[in-house]
This record gives sequence, C-alpha cells and structure tokens, in this order.
Amino acid sequence: MKINKNIAISDSGFVFNPVNGESFSVNPIGAEIIDMMKTEKSYEEIHKTLISKYNADEATIEKDYFDFVGLLKQHNLIDNNEEA
Repeated sequence: MKINKNIAISDSGFVFNPVNGESFSVNPIGAEIIDMMKTEKSYEEIHKTLISKYNADEATIEKDYFDFVGLLKQHNLIDNNEEA
C-alpha cells in the first residue's frame, strides 16, 4: 500500500494534499505510519514495527491500523491502484 507521491507531511504531523488542497493533522503514530508507507514498507513490516515499539496487543494494532488506512482512503491519500 502506498501513499500518493504528492502528499506532504511535516514533522509535526500536518498532512497536505496539493491535488485538492485539503490538509489535516495526524498524531505522531499516524505520521509514523504514513512515513513507513511512503517508503513502501509492507503491512507486515509496519505491523511488526508498531508491535515492537508500542505496548499494545496485536489485535488492537491491527484494528487501529486498518481504521487509519480507511481514513487515508477517504481523504484520497492512498494510491487507488493499491489494496489494503
């Protein structure tokens, strides 16, 4: 799954889509996920990183990840040719 190439994200979590001019903020974990997606890490790599870094069970991380990906899709930030 890939974030659209033109999406900009600041260190503070400000996300900007220059295609439609929309912007919003994400929390630090959301910014971390977007950064990993921009480097084309797989779901498995992202999942493993989040499990090792944060004190949460696998089911919670999986649910939160896919909820977040759903939001990214709603805001047209994920390449439409990619699937979850």
